[in-house]
Amino acid sequence: MHDTTLFPGFAPHRIPTDDGVEIHALVAGRGPALLLLHGHPQTHAIWHRVAPTLARTRTVVLADLRGYGDSSKPAGAADHANYSKRTMARDMLRLMQALGHPRFAVLAHDRGARVAHRLAADHGDAVERVALLDIAPTLAMYEQTDETFARAYWHWFFLIQPAPLPERLIEADPAAYLRDVMGRRSAGLAPFDPRALAEYGRCLAQPGAAHGLCEDYRAAAGIDLEHDRADRAAGRRLAMPLLALWGADGVVQRCFRPLEEWRRVADDVRGQALPCGHYVPEEAPDALLAQVLPFLAAGN
Repeated sequence: MHDTTLFPGFAPHRIPTDDGVEIHALVAGRGPALLLLHGHPQTHAIWHRVAPTLARTRTVVLADLRGYGDSSKPAGAADHANYSKRTMARDMLRLMQALGHPRFAVLAHDRGARVAHRLAADHGDAVERVALLDIAPTLAMYEQTDETFARAYWHWFFLIQPAPLPERLIEADPAAYLRDVMGRRSAGLAPFDPRALAEYGRCLAQPGAAHGLCEDYRAAAGIDLEHDRADRAAGRRLAMPLLALWGADGVVQRCFRPLEEWRRVADDVRGQALPCGHYVPEEAPDALLAQVLPFLAAGN
């Protein structure tokens, strides 16, 4: 079972979505709704250092993406469409609707931020404002890939290999995969609470978990790019306020210009680098809250 000590006072929910997938979420707090989405190879546990503070003024929903955490892990479709960010965004729309939140803000990291980007693009009437952590738009990152980025984000190109090669290698030692992927970032493993690391390990060891995260990346390298290119060709842009934050010590800072790239796809963009690496909510929770709380309050 999951570790309940990370989120005292949060109530678990399991919400069915459109295609038989069930999304696991924890909910606490009061006030306007705020959806928090994690990245790879993690779960909702990434938010344990900021969620209690956010829940003082928000109804906070911590969700596990499909394929991750304690959410369902369906087999991938031939075109990976059931792990497209469009499908994963619809999961989150259904989750929030089921919990009684037709409009909400989103704070999201890494893969979850890519889901949040698509959620904002496809369901702009539901998303009031969005804060995205340590990403540039997926299309920009693929189109600008160079040797420096490819070496640093090697897992992007490993995970998209046809099944079952990457799944088999991850499943051989899930804990080692976690340590290697997370520990090779700028801060090493020092920032992570042992309870959170144990949660990530527990979830990645579940049947179907390696396949789920591979399918997430396979979709990102295929059908997601098609959706993003269609938006660009049609001139579709995000209208709601967007806050982009990233780690000053990370790869996104080194290889891209995040504000410039977000302004190519959104009308109202602000943000800055924070004093950390990739795992912003765990490495720099206070700096993150100092940016996110005023941004959220401006929407009330």
